[in-house]
Amino acid sequence: MLTHEIGSVTLVGAGPGHPDLITVRAVRALAQCQAVVYDRLVGREILDLAHPKAKRVYVGKSCGRHAATQDEINALLVALARQGLDVVRLKGGDPFVFGRGGEEMLHLRAAGIACTVVPGVTAAFGCAAEFDFPLTHRGMASGVRFVTGHMKNDEDLSLDWRGLVDPHTTLVVYMGVSGLAAMLDGLTEAGLSKETPAAIIQNGTRAGQRMVCATAATLNKAARNLNHGMPALVVFGEVVTLSPLWDAQMAELTLPPLCAAQ
Repeated sequence: MLTHEIGSVTLVGAGPGHPDLITVRAVRALAQCQAVVYDRLVGREILDLAHPKAKRVYVGKSCGRHAATQDEINALLVALARQGLDVVRLKGGDPFVFGRGGEEMLHLRAAGIACTVVPGVTAAFGCAAEFDFPLTHRGMASGVRFVTGHMKNDEDLSLDWRGLVDPHTTLVVYMGVSGLAAMLDGLTEAGLSKETPAAIIQNGTRAGQRMVCATAATLNKAARNLNHGMPALVVFGEVVTLSPLWDAQMAELTLPPLCAAQ
């Protein structure tokens, strides 16, 4: 009976979306793989970097619609590796920043499958750079925190609101639009100033990217004009005002109404 030598799995971060932002190491891993298991936010240009003969398996997830559960993905990675294949598990952003890469790594390790990790440019850094503002800045933000606005199994959004309110720290919320109202209530009740600059960045680094600037008091209203089918980040902090879009959008909000013709 023929047996396969056990293959391996490489967890690869595809970056925030634009194909130029994927790393050289990630490109090499894709070019050499025999199978690629990829997520919803991985664009066609990046997927096409995989070896032409590599098996492609889509396991994307969106709100309420999963091509595969996490348990099924874990089992699939083990099964492909046990067929002797070198597998790339391709994720948007970085595998270890809200990408469940840690869960997959531990499952593979428990199954005796070799696993390596190729980090990627995470969405927070990519999107902020795309709209020309830093996440930290001397005299304005001495730190940055990443949290997720999406809770496991549709649980109520429950975060350490008081611990997140710090005027000297930029707060970046991944997947934060669907629970935005609850998040704003939690933050403002914990002491976040309603005048805190904020922004929602949608489809960052991709075609059709958009950044909407507001304050904590007006952010929920501003979010009503977004396409809620696209990925989005929410950013709170003074650093948002360093983006050229801040002055332009705030000026539009404060323009006096046009006088009617006499």
